[in-house]
Amino acid sequence: MKTQNKSKSISKVPQDGLYPEIIRKNYIGSKKLFGKKAIISGGDSGIGQAVAVHFAREGADVIIIYKESDKDAKETSKLVEKEGQQCILMKGDISKKTFRNKCLGKIKKEWKGVDILVNNAGIQFPKSDFEKISDEQIAETFDVNIISMISFTRDIIKVMNKNGRILCTTSVTAYRGSNHLIDYSSTKGAIATFIRSLAINLAEKKILVNGIAPGPIWTPLVKETFEDIASFGKDTPLKRAGQPSEVAPAYVFLASEDSSFITGEIIHINGGDFVGG
Repeated sequence: MKTQNKSKSISKVPQDGLYPEIIRKNYIGSKKLFGKKAIISGGDSGIGQAVAVHFAREGADVIIIYKESDKDAKETSKLVEKEGQQCILMKGDISKKTFRNKCLGKIKKEWKGVDILVNNAGIQFPKSDFEKISDEQIAETFDVNIISMISFTRDIIKVMNKNGRILCTTSVTAYRGSNHLIDYSSTKGAIATFIRSLAINLAEKKILVNGIAPGPIWTPLVKETFEDIASFGKDTPLKRAGQPSEVAPAYVFLASEDSSFITGEIIHINGGDFVGG
């Protein structure tokens, strides 16, 4: 039987986002996902990494899909394995049919099937001047954030076990908009609609589809794309940005039996930024 680390802190002490907290020191796993198999796109860092570690502490094995950072992916693998769980790394582009087929083959070989799919891969290119958003940027943002998500989900369903769960990361920007993330927030709005539509479509198959809409959360993507880091998250009612450790438990809830009568819903984790939907 695999052991679970129930007490050891995995991250450095968070300080203004310099050291994002992946999992709380006092987070105790309770086998909510014991024996489950999960695949996480964009699972190498940030929210995806936190979800992987939380899933592992709850007893799940994970496959991490990532596109570029071997260093981050290996760190995630190390953290998952510290929890006594299996972590398989798969580097590639889910927009490519050949890579998606490779993922399916890996799942069949290693696990036979998958219980949980977390669609978390995403990119953003902040631009306040709408006229400076190029066609190429629009196409890339939509391809990575929503088009690939739809294709990947369609393919993974072929190897999804009974009572499977599909979780998608959308954003607070889908509900209140963003003047400097116009194309990004548009894809996140599309993801919200995808969640609701797919939930209805898969209800007869007993596959539940839900989402999480984070507000400002400290992740590597924020550091790479935002210029004014000092003010990041300060406009929320809580006057700060959130940590990945404050988002990931919602994914655990939606992946577990605790949410067995919830589908087509989105949980908002945004520091009190009240939105509809």
